[in-house]
Amino acid sequence: MLALKVCLAGPDSGLTMIFDEIDRGVGGATADAVGRRLAQLAAGGQVLVVTHSPQVAARGAHHWRVEKRIEDEVTLSRVRALSGAERVDEIARMLSGERITPEARAAAESLIAG
Repeated sequence: MLALKVCLAGPDSGLTMIFDEIDRGVGGATADAVGRRLAQLAAGGQVLVVTHSPQVAARGAHHWRVEKRIEDEVTLSRVRALSGAERVDEIARMLSGERITPEARAAAESLIAG
């Protein structure tokens, strides 16, 4: 689907495209390539991506964290824009899990730098 949309979307198409876990089941270099293609698409329009991939998330111009929780049998969702330092920490968490190590933070900074 991503390859098709890359081919069909012309420069400055002005389209808004939404991808929900388009990177599912890929990692490493392939996830990085997906992130780069999504960034190319975003140059000519608006691209919204739901991802669990740090390689894809690092390519975004903006980053939001979406959290869901259940209180009294009601599902609540919270969406929050992340600042620069928060973004690094979130990508580091995606890389290493709940405990963010200095190595994960350095890897996140490297991914964002591209």
